[in-house]
Amino acid sequence: MKHLFIIVTMFFSGMALAQTKYEAGMIKGLEQMKTAKSADDMQAASAFFERVGDAEKDKWLPYYYAAYANYITAWMNPKLDKDKVAEKSNDLITKADALDPNNSELFCLRQMTATLQMLVDPMSRWQTYGAQANNAIDKAIKADPNNPRSYYLKGQNLMNTPEAFGGGKAVAKKLFEKAVELYNNFKPASPFHPVWGKEETEKLLAACQ
Repeated sequence: MKHLFIIVTMFFSGMALAQTKYEAGMIKGLEQMKTAKSADDMQAASAFFERVGDAEKDKWLPYYYAAYANYITAWMNPKLDKDKVAEKSNDLITKADALDPNNSELFCLRQMTATLQMLVDPMSRWQTYGAQANNAIDKAIKADPNNPRSYYLKGQNLMNTPEAFGGGKAVAKKLFEKAVELYNNFKPASPFHPVWGKEETEKLLAACQ
């Protein structure tokens, strides 16, 4: 599975003049993720976001990014135990879910962590973690049919699934096309909401041509 590079493109006016401690924390954490050069750097960003979440208590986004950054460490350092990484991310997702249930972005993260664990040994883990990943991404689409990341992630998995099992490039292409269409019209609910995935989707769509 290709490492998911983070694209954090934000346009803040007067970043140093953030009005609240929460905004300042989110800006700092996202900058840490953007500039991370190693798994240790990314893990530090994850820990920072977790502290922001613990301090705020009613915001799901810090825990979302804590889980996301932690997940990415597994791809930045292949020597890390992917099961332990996934378990930590899932604990953080659970904290976020308690604050905002039925959240499409959180279901997307659930899909990603399940896929991470499945890829440790695809042949023996497909029935368990593959099913969890599929269930999570279907919930993500149902929770928000306009979330482009859910179609991107579902297409990515199907692209790597044999045609005999319902996968292949032809099936994935339709999902990537849908995702690109949604990305082109996507407007995040705030400057801190997730925006990643468009560039990766476009590359995968090109590979399906």
